[in-house]
Amino acid sequence: MMATPTRKPGSGLRSFRAKFMLVVGGAVLFDLLVSGGLALWNVQRLSRDATAEVGRGLEKASQDYIRSYTDSTAAQVGLLLDQVHSDVKALAGVLQGQIDQPAKNREIGAAMARAAPGAVAVTFDSKGQWAQNRPGSPSVISVWGYLLDADHHPLPQVQTDIETSAVLDLVAPNLLQNGASKLQMYYIGPKEGPIFRTAPYTDQAQTFDRLYPGHNSADFWDFFFPGLYESWKQWAIDPASRPVPGDITQTAPYTDAITGKLIVSFFHPLWTADRRGVAGTAGSDITLDQLAEIVERVKVAESGFGFLTMSDGNVVAINAAGEKIIGLRAASDATSKGVTGLDRSLRNSSQKAVAALPLDADGVIQHLSLSENGEDVPYLVVTKPLNATNLWVSGPVRREVMSLAIVVPEREIYASLIAARDQISQATNRILIYQILAVLVSMLVVTAAVFAASKRITSGISALAGAAKRIQAKDYSVRVDISTKDEVGEAGLAFNRMAEEISFHTENLENLVTARTEEIEAAKEEISVLNGQLKSENIRLGAELDVARQIQLMVLPRQKELAAIDELEIAAYMRPADEVGGDYYDILQKGNHLKIGIGDVTGHGLESGVLMLMVQSVARALQEAGETDPTKFLTYLNRTIYKNIERTQTDKHLTLSFLDYDGERMTISGQHEDLIIIRQTGALERIDTGDLGLPVGLESDISSFIDTREVLFQKGDLIVLHTDGVTEAENPRGELFGIERLCENARRLHGQTADQVVNGILDSLMTFIGTQKIHDDITLVVVRHR
Repeated sequence: MMATPTRKPGSGLRSFRAKFMLVVGGAVLFDLLVSGGLALWNVQRLSRDATAEVGRGLEKASQDYIRSYTDSTAAQVGLLLDQVHSDVKALAGVLQGQIDQPAKNREIGAAMARAAPGAVAVTFDSKGQWAQNRPGSPSVISVWGYLLDADHHPLPQVQTDIETSAVLDLVAPNLLQNGASKLQMYYIGPKEGPIFRTAPYTDQAQTFDRLYPGHNSADFWDFFFPGLYESWKQWAIDPASRPVPGDITQTAPYTDAITGKLIVSFFHPLWTADRRGVAGTAGSDITLDQLAEIVERVKVAESGFGFLTMSDGNVVAINAAGEKIIGLRAASDATSKGVTGLDRSLRNSSQKAVAALPLDADGVIQHLSLSENGEDVPYLVVTKPLNATNLWVSGPVRREVMSLAIVVPEREIYASLIAARDQISQATNRILIYQILAVLVSMLVVTAAVFAASKRITSGISALAGAAKRIQAKDYSVRVDISTKDEVGEAGLAFNRMAEEISFHTENLENLVTARTEEIEAAKEEISVLNGQLKSENIRLGAELDVARQIQLMVLPRQKELAAIDELEIAAYMRPADEVGGDYYDILQKGNHLKIGIGDVTGHGLESGVLMLMVQSVARALQEAGETDPTKFLTYLNRTIYKNIERTQTDKHLTLSFLDYDGERMTISGQHEDLIIIRQTGALERIDTGDLGLPVGLESDISSFIDTREVLFQKGDLIVLHTDGVTEAENPRGELFGIERLCENARRLHGQTADQVVNGILDSLMTFIGTQKIHDDITLVVVRHR
């Protein structure tokens, strides 16, 4: 009979070794595949994130650069215009001074006639039917035919204006030589006598005859600048009708009659002495080349350019390459009555995106697709509106906001971004290839290692399994003896150490629990002591701040003190931003002398509150000592406060103003916020105290900075004093309450009691603030003459 074959231990698919190889090898390989796959996914994700982050950073940097470049270029254009405005204002100031002082005007005219007869003596031209002075004078004076009498001499009043306007010879040459580069400066008389004096000397009337036939027999203003003079007359009647505050009026670019160049004129109207009429104008011209030079110098990337445009889209400055890119027609002249203007409008561009381009988007990056050689090319455009001006273009003066635009191809401004993305993509591809190769090699190594190690590992598994069962039966004395020096052997050693530790901890567990419990109780007791100390400290600090706040409130004027003032009705409100505020106000009376003070210490909190109390104490002491001179009062107070600040080594100081009332007038001294006066008639006055002193505590002696100002304060008048906590209060949108809102509320509440005015202003202020946190102390004082 044949013997039945026996299966060797550890052989077959059901053996531990086979299972080990299948389970462990499969698990390791699966983990390797998963980790490798996750690594590949993370590399790709990291690449995408890095590309996006680098893209955002470079895109933002590029856009910030364009915005910064646009702002700086716009500032250069604005500076040029401001310089011209300044020179025109200077010339207008001299001419206006003559108008306001007729006697002095006549003396200057007579002196100029004696000193420079060539500047005032005109010769009649029978062909042109006008009179003009001869060459040799710094300026040319043209007198049109309808301003001459039957003998072809200037009418008397016109002759007087010729002589007095000769002062332009003294002022204009210096202004032309210095400041902004100007083509010419001039004076034009009023509508009833529009003589035209221009520096430097040119063949003025002769050129007008050639370019503008019929001008000599037509009214000068209506012929050349229709509607402009009428706008100025309306300004004289209603100053608020100006489209933009200020008198400077600018023309759109037009062709100059004398030079033939494209120019921009700047006028400053002159007013009659009573300011109810127009007495002519001072003016200056600059060539469009000066504006164009700034714009045409724009160079962004390789082909980026800039252009300057009016609000109606008329481009006044651009280089030739840019003009072609945005599809502008070549510059042409659009003739209107009197002057010839430039017509080169974005709205007529052959590029639809340019024709619809918004010009009032301040600093916004706009993306345009422009057609070039049959291909759509993406561009970036940034516009920057300049300061608003009064503009004349054949009709009433209107508001004008020119805009500067920078245009640059996206492929150029984002060149570094595109290069960075390419580099990241190439690096990512290399990493992916290396990672895949590493995973494949690792899989081969793991497979071989599992196969080789399975036999050695299984020999000690049984011993560990048996020992584990004994541990499970709470036999903690068990130990295993595995002779191999591999991981299984280390597992045996670890098992033995674990068994020893279990035995040790089992025996000492109760002692350990007791020791840990004692430590926790000690920690809890220490925490309880610290909490008690912290609570006591908080109570102490709160009590100190409450005492300081109570002291601060105690020194404020009482209602019975205010009620004892016969002629004045006074109401006040103060709200600290913290427990202790840094605002100061006080009403001090000694005999017939009444002194009202208001101030604002830098910052707020305990230090500011202490400094406020120092100021109150020193002011009270000086008042009681009989010091009534405002300058000495502030000088002594500052000296004392300065020494206290040095002693306390604080960096605080304060703005401080005082009002001294003698029964009829208020004498103001010291530097603080604007003082608001509402007269009995409802008229509003703002008194700037900036030149009446220096912040208290900055210098040891401020006497040389202190000045006073007297204002009438009569029955029905109202004074509003405030700290910057009122005007700088913010609403949830970050807008400031502002001095204008404060003035509007004071005017609206005029005629009510002082308490009603205070409450009305506070209601409006708190409604404006809403849920926004109050960041600064708020103080309001209202004084009403009964």
